[in-house]
Amino acid sequence: MDKRSYWVVGGEYADTSFSALVEGTPEERFGPFTESGAHECWRALTGKTVDNAMVRYFVRNEDDRQGKAFFVVGGEYAGTDFKTMAEGHSVERYGPFEKQEAMIFWRGITSQTVDSALHRYDIVSDREIDEFLGRFAAG
Repeated sequence: MDKRSYWVVGGEYADTSFSALVEGTPEERFGPFTESGAHECWRALTGKTVDNAMVRYFVRNEDDRQGKAFFVVGGEYAGTDFKTMAEGHSVERYGPFEKQEAMIFWRGITSQTVDSALHRYDIVSDREIDEFLGRFAAG
């Protein structure tokens, strides 16, 4: 069972990169919640602001709030089970990032490979990176 606390954060952003709020506007924060409570709050907030494309809210857990490191990992896989890298390819690893930076980077790299069913990228925390990379270690 997930014992972490979750928050809903966001507000009105300056542009569609959703990386900086409108100047002079504080970040809105709601919580702490359980994960399901945070998603309920998120749904209620986004429902009220659906007509404003510049308003976004995100569900964040305590790892995000504590500035944990995150990585974007993946690349071209041999099959759609995403268990083995394509021949001649190794796992790509980008970061470390803060969570929001990782999300922005992930959006950029996945948009470049959107037409390839064999490309996949994930965001993993500093606690998960060694386990993820270990799945692809030469054995």
